[in-house]
Amino acid sequence: MPVDPLHSATNQPPRGSRSSAVEVRRSARRSRTVSAYREGDRTIVLIPARMSEAEEQRWVTVMLDKLAAQENKRVFGDAELAERARRLSAQCFDGRARPASVRWVTNQNTRWGSCTPAEGSIRLSHRLQGMPEYVVDYVLVHELAHLLVPGHGPRFWRLLEAYPRTERARGYLEGVVAAERLPHLPGARTE
Repeated sequence: MPVDPLHSATNQPPRGSRSSAVEVRRSARRSRTVSAYREGDRTIVLIPARMSEAEEQRWVTVMLDKLAAQENKRVFGDAELAERARRLSAQCFDGRARPASVRWVTNQNTRWGSCTPAEGSIRLSHRLQGMPEYVVDYVLVHELAHLLVPGHGPRFWRLLEAYPRTERARGYLEGVVAAERLPHLPGARTE
């Protein structure tokens, strides 16, 4: 039977790739700065007019990576979390897992999520906020499965097979736990 990283003690494509058109805008008034933003299904990258084609390509890649990182850290509220749970229940469990409430909490520092099947309540640790959406979705699916099967027996783990990124998300969470346990490196700033 697998180890359950969601309920273990801890010390404390992701979101899919955005395939959109990239529009590069050169400006003679722009001397050194490069910026980028999303405009509908396009990404606009603003660069100085004097930049070479090679510099342009390098900066487009850098700015696309920065935008993707910002989007991966997007935090959504309780209402969106509840909607995600409803959608995931429909996708993975034919809508059979119906939580009465789904919300973020700040008092779970030793687990990623929890579920009280008798109340139909699901709580996710605030520590998940900013993690890739597929990880948050996995934790939601894990807790939704507890509404159908309270324990961690073989039937529970079979339910989780419905979520295609289970192993990837578990690996991510295990990596977070491992990183938290690493001693501070000599000479590293701890401020």
